[in-house]
Amino acid sequence: MKKIDAHLHLAKVIAGYCARGESRAAGDGKVSWANGDTYQLLPEGFGEDSFTAERALEIMDANDVEKAVLMQGSLYGFQNNYYKELLKKYPDRFCPACTVDPFMRRHMEILEGFLAKDGFTTVKFEVSTGGGLMGANDPFVIDGPRFMEICKMIEKYHGTIVLDIGDPDMDSHQSMGIMRIADKCPDLQIVCCHLLAPHEQYHKEWRAELTMLDRPNVWFDISSVPKIVEGPQKYPYNEASKWIREAIDILGVDRFMWGTDAPYAATEDNYENLTTYLAQDHGFTEDELEHLYYKNAERVYFRK
Repeated sequence: MKKIDAHLHLAKVIAGYCARGESRAAGDGKVSWANGDTYQLLPEGFGEDSFTAERALEIMDANDVEKAVLMQGSLYGFQNNYYKELLKKYPDRFCPACTVDPFMRRHMEILEGFLAKDGFTTVKFEVSTGGGLMGANDPFVIDGPRFMEICKMIEKYHGTIVLDIGDPDMDSHQSMGIMRIADKCPDLQIVCCHLLAPHEQYHKEWRAELTMLDRPNVWFDISSVPKIVEGPQKYPYNEASKWIREAIDILGVDRFMWGTDAPYAATEDNYENLTTYLAQDHGFTEDELEHLYYKNAERVYFRK
């Protein structure tokens, strides 16, 4: 079965920035932060101090993954220049996302350059309090004037915005703001990361959020759901699959896209398990698997 990894991170140079301060590669796949934290960021075999497109393609090919959407993330640092190279070098394998800091003075000028001149069609914002913009800055309203101007710009270029709003107990978890963006920007494609980070204690609220976000221009990736709901080494992720089945029953299979959130997500398991778990005995039909693994991501990210 053909697959598109709808949430993959590459990093030519690791230079993260979030509530922990700045990060740098520390060798052996580890990363060191300004506050003293050090942990494994890259699984063994992915790279010592970087995770490049060429190594990613080898791993993808070994796991029958035809294409990947390259996300930005605060753990790795902005990769705009590198992703710009990959946009030209591997147009049939990668859909790279660009990003900007919305608190940077000339962010709109830079963003328009990415969209109008460089050919990016996807923009990713990690806004989460835990590791994103609201950890490095004061909380802000996601559908306020500053961010809405960004959304209108992306809509103008018929693009896709990808939002990681973090866990449900975070200031950044503003699903109602996403609903208002979807309504005010009907021609903007919106993707919510990690299935809105499901947690059992917020189960009722999570169901209400999905229902509220039942908009024709809103999709969800299911990357990192195994890690969020189960933790490491619990393949084939029965609990994660139950949450995904429930989400499909609420909104239909057309709204969800498989992804791994590798490399970091693969440090606690492996890329093969993150790739194959949906196809185990979880009750998904062949048609559902085709949509989850390939068709939905092709429609959202690789449309011509």
